[in-house]
Amino acid sequence: MGQLQAENFSLRQQLETLLFEARCNEDKMRRFDQLERRLIGAPSLVELLRLLLSEYRAAFGVECVTLALVDPEYEAARILDGEAGLSGLTLLPSAASLESIYGSNPRPFLGVYDPAIHGRLFDSRGIGSVALLPLVRQDELIGSLHFGSADPERYDSLSGTQFLERLTAIISVCLGSALNHERLKLIGLTDALTGVQNRRYFEHRCQIEARNARRHNQPLACMFLDIDRFKRINDTYGHQAGDEVLRHVAGIIQSQLRAGDTVARYGGEEFVVMLPQTPVNHAKSIAERIRERISIHPFGVGTGQVLNVTISIGLSMLEDCEEEAELSSRMIESADRALYQAKSCGRNRVVCESLPRQSAEGIFFRHCIESAADFLGMLKQTFTSNRFKVR
Repeated sequence: MGQLQAENFSLRQQLETLLFEARCNEDKMRRFDQLERRLIGAPSLVELLRLLLSEYRAAFGVECVTLALVDPEYEAARILDGEAGLSGLTLLPSAASLESIYGSNPRPFLGVYDPAIHGRLFDSRGIGSVALLPLVRQDELIGSLHFGSADPERYDSLSGTQFLERLTAIISVCLGSALNHERLKLIGLTDALTGVQNRRYFEHRCQIEARNARRHNQPLACMFLDIDRFKRINDTYGHQAGDEVLRHVAGIIQSQLRAGDTVARYGGEEFVVMLPQTPVNHAKSIAERIRERISIHPFGVGTGQVLNVTISIGLSMLEDCEEEAELSSRMIESADRALYQAKSCGRNRVVCESLPRQSAEGIFFRHCIESAADFLGMLKQTFTSNRFKVR
């Protein structure tokens, strides 16, 4: 009788354990389903990455989540430029480092944390076990997602990987779709020939930067750049040579700018650059550096000949304006007038049309000086007139 009771008690314990594991799996499946729905519905690549790097850690109680993406063309780097809150993300120039971990047949790895192997994948300490999940899209390794737990038994090599494999399949599809969506957006805002931004993007961005500069009382510079005698290049060497010159000029301009600056092809052989938080002297220095680099750069054409190309640059600074909607347009027009002056003065030079915005005190002081000068001029004219001459 006692043995029968002991067996019943043991069976009851096993049943309770199985029910507990079933409830845990059901809860885990529910959370996975919720996460999958949010991943599929992510409106952008940035939001998708934030879900993976932040939401997963909070939802499943994981101490560390990191992600590596293969980005050989630096597309993701350009898309994510300046984005904050994406700690744990690494962009790789190739999949070689990931292939050394997963081998030729990428499969999830669950096991004890090994600093010698896994240390470069995590940016935190105190990890006991890890889950390494390869992200594969159309038989190509596009990245790797990594979970790190302080519990050495959280990720066991004998554990099933069905949930994780399903998750990685969903993530891979979502990443591919998000990148394609971002590429389409970039195509609409990028000049196809030179790879820099187009006029539509620049005008939109210029309005934002002009409002920010005015609100925070910061300098904002604008440069209009025009390749000298570009028509002669097209007529002499052909339009393909002209296209090559445009591409090289765009690359040189881009190489001299900071991450927060903007360069766009405005039309034809014209480019425009916006320099936020840049005083006039610094803006002049950047413009001169661009002009000099282009003047000494050898531009090769298909015939094997090397061209010497120069560029004229008009520079303007944001001025005070009553109508906020006119801030950016007036700055661009001012830079365009300065460019015309540079062309008229012999080309291959930088001309600055206006000085930085003056403070209210500076404007008042200048007004007082001008008024005093006008008054002195009036007095001089009065006392030198004929009616005050001694007869």
